[in-house]
Parts: sequence; C-alpha cells; structure tokens
Amino acid sequence: MFSGRAEAPAVLRDGGSVILVSSIASRKVLPGHAVYAGAKAAIEAFARAWALDLAPRRICVNVLSPGPTLTPILDTLGPLPEARPEIERQLEAAIPLGRLAEADDLARAALFVASDAGSYVTGANLPVDGGISLT
Repeated sequence: MFSGRAEAPAVLRDGGSVILVSSIASRKVLPGHAVYAGAKAAIEAFARAWALDLAPRRICVNVLSPGPTLTPILDTLGPLPEARPEIERQLEAAIPLGRLAEADDLARAALFVASDAGSYVTGANLPVDGGISLT
C-alpha cells in the first residue's frame, strides 16, 4: 500500500479516479475472519487518507464494499461444495433485496463513482450489498 502513494504522481492523471475494493466484512465480521476484516478495514483507511492526499489534483478515491456475491469464494463458506446451494439460499434470505450480487452489480457501482456523475464523490465507502449491512 505504501507504493500507492509513491506511484500516484506517475500513474494517475489529474481529475481521475481510484477505486479500491473492500468488503462489508470490515464491519460485519464473521467468526474466524479477523485478519480478513482487518485487511479490508485497512483498505478503507488508506482510501480516506489518499482521498485527502490526492484532492489537490482533483483525483477522487472511493471504496466499493461488496456483500455476498456470486463468485467461487462462496464455495469456501461450507464444508463441501455441495453445501453451496443451501448457503446461497441462507444468504439470499438475509439480504433485504433478496438476491446475491453479481459481478455486473459491482461493475455498475464502479462505473458510477468513476464517471462524471460521481465526480464530486471522494473518500466514500459505497456498500454494494443489497442492504445486508443494514441488518
């Protein structure tokens, strides 16, 4: 992460956007996931600091915090891959919008904060989680 600050002048254009990916796990911690939660919380802290550091160059720095998403990581939540359908069902029941995220959901959120529509958003952590962090 320290390299990000040193490399920023060379790789970022004025008025650009940096998007980091965290997770709702930084706030909604699961048992046995302390290191993962801590790493994601650190990403969020870096983003807030970088948002201030890069503001004079009009570079926006934001974080996307996905909730449960249809990716292979779901296979690690159960004892066997056969448990995945039940895990997905349980997660969907816990998400207010009633479904898991898909990669396109995250991509659309990233496109928003990187677009002109999000050009006045910096230092934000956008939960892309179907509302599960509200529960």
